[in-house]
Amino acid sequence: MKHQKYYTFLQKQILVMVGLSLIPGLVYVIVGWIFHIVTPALVWYGILLCSSLYGWTLYKEFATHKMDEDHLKKWYRKLTWFMYVIFSAWSLIFVMYVGYDEYHLHYIAIFTQLGAAVVASTLLISDKKLFVPILFTLMLPLTVYFALVDTWYGYILSVFSLIFLSVLLYASYNTNKLLQKNYSQAQLDVLTGLYNRRYFMEYMESLNERLAVNHKTACMFLIDLDHFKTINDSLGHDIGDKLLIEVSERLKLHAKDRHMVARLGGDEFILISKEINGDEFQRDPAYSFAEGLLNVIRKPYSIDGHHLHISASIGVHKIDPSFIYSRNFIREVDIAMYEAKAQGRDSVIVFNKDLAQRVERHLLIEQKLHYALKENKIDVFYQPQFDKDEKLVGCEALIRWIDDDLGVVEPEEFIRIAENTGLILEVGSYVLKETFESVNRWNREGKKLNSISVNVSMRQLLDDTFVNEVNNLKKIYFREQEDEQKISFEITEHVFAEDMKKVISMMDKLKKIGISFSIDDFGTGYSSLSYLKVLPIDEVKIDRSFVARLSDSKNDKKMISTIISIAKNFDLNIVAEGVETFEQLIFLSKIECDVFQGFYFEEALSKMAFEEKYIFT
Repeated sequence: MKHQKYYTFLQKQILVMVGLSLIPGLVYVIVGWIFHIVTPALVWYGILLCSSLYGWTLYKEFATHKMDEDHLKKWYRKLTWFMYVIFSAWSLIFVMYVGYDEYHLHYIAIFTQLGAAVVASTLLISDKKLFVPILFTLMLPLTVYFALVDTWYGYILSVFSLIFLSVLLYASYNTNKLLQKNYSQAQLDVLTGLYNRRYFMEYMESLNERLAVNHKTACMFLIDLDHFKTINDSLGHDIGDKLLIEVSERLKLHAKDRHMVARLGGDEFILISKEINGDEFQRDPAYSFAEGLLNVIRKPYSIDGHHLHISASIGVHKIDPSFIYSRNFIREVDIAMYEAKAQGRDSVIVFNKDLAQRVERHLLIEQKLHYALKENKIDVFYQPQFDKDEKLVGCEALIRWIDDDLGVVEPEEFIRIAENTGLILEVGSYVLKETFESVNRWNREGKKLNSISVNVSMRQLLDDTFVNEVNNLKKIYFREQEDEQKISFEITEHVFAEDMKKVISMMDKLKKIGISFSIDDFGTGYSSLSYLKVLPIDEVKIDRSFVARLSDSKNDKKMISTIISIAKNFDLNIVAEGVETFEQLIFLSKIECDVFQGFYFEEALSKMAFEEKYIFT
């Protein structure tokens, strides 16, 4: 139970023991003076004073916020010797006084020895290494003394003293065992036996203080197992738990005594190195150690007949007290770990200034996005869509954001942040409402377009309230039958990596209330012919990257021709985005592309500009 609080508890016992020694010790000096045995009493009390003075220096030396693990261990060894010496001093005075039976001093010596044993079993209850040898040191001289009395009652008292020793040991052992159990429940993870999040947070608070005072640093490794949920879902939680236990054993073996290992929860683990001087920290050894952790985790597992393989994403960060805040110890390393996941998983990322600046910008964008949504600072632009005769047939609603401080924030940047933070639901609702309201106004002006496309995120599509939200908007803005408007939701191929059953179920519900579906950026992600067959889609949108390379790549021409041919076989509408030249338009028209969108025709326009050019003309 070697935790900072444990050492703090022992430190407090030093003053208690000094007080319980010096004050009763004076009684022995007085008694010695009365009965003319003052010299040995003074010598003994001198030993007691020296021991107490040493204990006082140990008490003052102790400071958890300054002492690293090695220093604490050295301090503990000194404390151990102090306790041995000061309790042995009481055995010494027992031996000195027990022979003066003519003054009945042996009664005082016996009683004091019994009292010292009770004190030892009480004050040192938290440490078996202390109370076991000290109890034997105190009680065995008493047992021998009774045996040497050489009378029947002496033998009985000798036996009783051994029984008393056994009772003290039994009570101390059981109390210590209960303390250890309570400690384990409070500080250790039940499943793996590693330290838990609570211990980690307390350890980090203490470590932060030590690093700040001693001007040292440490290294933190945050580990998140890749696709662990898949194993849990497919093989069951029992197999998942056994896998976590095996991973924790490997981490402990690899870390040895050089790192503190904890399980934060789920499939997240964290390792903290010992304190080192700041100038000793080097990126390469830390990275190499993290790579070693990856290799250890990657090795095959055999669990209940299942041969499993798993990888991990690891974030590495040099701990600097100036970066650590009271409730946010692992912010930097958490960022590095998620960057490793974003880059494909099964990798190590070391936190650096560039990553920090990027994260700071992300946080700023997140904060400002909240405000922009609340104050309607987000704009919906519309990019027109044309048929092969260059006749306006529809448009795509696109989100744009210009911040007073950040300037133009690209959708590719803030949409990703919105998806990661859950703000995408608010953003999506805002775009839908703005689009439905605009389309309703256009319809009232007699300019009804064939189709209006709106991008929908995976989070929106899988949200249980999304169907009702769309249905309510349709009832508000397209109340009458003649107001009914074809709305097409554009979804990316990344939704195919989610729960396909739920995706199809949500799409079917939306189809029933008149929503069409288009696959955006077709051909760049998880595309499969089986998706065209299974998903209730109406349209395929050819990714701009294929269109852009039409003049340079025969393969891209073949790819687009193939996509259109397949889509036609499934009776799907085909939209080409990113059309920028007349040559691209001619080629796409020849292979029967239905709708065209791109800078060749028009860039995305603000609502006012779109209405002036295409609606109110």
